[in-house]
Amino acid sequence: MSQAIHPAATEHLPAFIVEPGQTDYLFNGVIVFLLLAVLVVGNLYFQLHAIPERRAHRTNKVQMEIVAVLALISLFTHNHLFWIAGLLLAFIEIPDFSTPLYSIAQSLGKLSGRDAETTGDPALVPEETAVHAVQPAPAATTQAEGI
Repeated sequence: MSQAIHPAATEHLPAFIVEPGQTDYLFNGVIVFLLLAVLVVGNLYFQLHAIPERRAHRTNKVQMEIVAVLALISLFTHNHLFWIAGLLLAFIEIPDFSTPLYSIAQSLGKLSGRDAETTGDPALVPEETAVHAVQPAPAATTQAEGI
């Protein structure tokens, strides 16, 4: 069914203008292009947003969790200050305070004569001996008891 061109229209119409009821290829192409563009830009946005979290995986667990929470807050609130704070925190190495304090506690325990094995406190047992069952030391006998 060929329709006559309106007398006010030009003789040559652009290729993207189609007859009624025909497939509009330009419209379909634009839809596909926009869907792909939204997916690519969204993926790049999330990849950029995850930079502090990926960087924080090299640090200790607490620092990584703080950075992850800051990144998540900035994602939902669109407040970029949280993202910048998380990025800076991911690049700063927080010193390890727990290992020297644990060593001091172990040394003080040895100086006082109270080893971790004799107190029965599993938190004071070093990692090497934590695998074995904690057994109390045998009671020392004195000369008075032996008589």
